[in-house]
Amino acid sequence: MFISRKSLSRSVHDEHQEQQELVETRGGNLCTSVTVWRKSLIVTCKGFTVIDSNGNLVYRVDTYVGGRPMELVLMDGSGKPILTMRRSTNLRLVGTWLIYGGEVGEFCTSEKPVFYVKKSINILNANSNVLAYVYRRSSDKRYAYVIEGSYSHRSCKVLDETKRVVAEIRPKDALKRGISFGLEVFVLIVQAGFDPGYAMGLVLLLDQMFS
Repeated sequence: MFISRKSLSRSVHDEHQEQQELVETRGGNLCTSVTVWRKSLIVTCKGFTVIDSNGNLVYRVDTYVGGRPMELVLMDGSGKPILTMRRSTNLRLVGTWLIYGGEVGEFCTSEKPVFYVKKSINILNANSNVLAYVYRRSSDKRYAYVIEGSYSHRSCKVLDETKRVVAEIRPKDALKRGISFGLEVFVLIVQAGFDPGYAMGLVLLLDQMFS
């Protein structure tokens, strides 16, 4: 059973366009800006619904209610899987999620992850602002990306090795026409050159780690 996204689209559409224009003007570079709704379109599921500035569905996640899953699948607007994320069961990779391209089978020994995302443990980390590290290989000592900020406040940045911001989560904190969006609806901004799908995959893992 599906719920309508029309009410959400109408509520955020105008403001999202205004925010997108500000982002592009401020940075001087083209970027992708989408609105993330922390709710599945299917009543019996929990997940995420992601729409663009025209109100079009671009990504979705639907998982059955009942605890934190060991696997998440990010789909495009038509329901085609584009990323699979699995919690690692390897004791050496405690607190690590593996990101695979597309949909993988139950036993994916032949598939190699695109990224390894490891939750930061603040007790061992002098920089408490760091949420997670993203590696290309499990054996890498140097991270490819680092995620900083506060997911609980929907204020995070994904930075590459040169400390350049490639993606950013911002709260949709405006109160417009009597509608307060709260923390369930927020904005994901992705700079040119970084895959929006991967950026959304990182959002999903932050939600698993810090919600």
